[in-house]
Amino acid sequence: MKRTFSAELLAGHKDAALEVPFDPSEVWRAEATSLWKGRRGYEVTAIVNGVSFESCIVPRQKKFFMLVSADVIKEIGIEIEDTVKAAVEFIAD
Repeated sequence: MKRTFSAELLAGHKDAALEVPFDPSEVWRAEATSLWKGRRGYEVTAIVNGVSFESCIVPRQKKFFMLVSADVIKEIGIEIEDTVKAAVEFIAD
């Protein structure tokens, strides 16, 4: 199930991120899975400004964020604080 939203690209301590305006567990009726040691979340396919990439949505401080790597930011041609339209689709196992 694909969801679309608009969000501002936020700087993070590792990667940048877009705040996701919904709870993936409620929308996709799926449990978070282990992404790497100490981090659970949801693997997604995303499209931002026509560029498709794989990412993940992770919870933090009772909110959800989709991580966007520096390489993807460069390919998309956006900067921190730019507002973009995003489409995300859950990658089910």
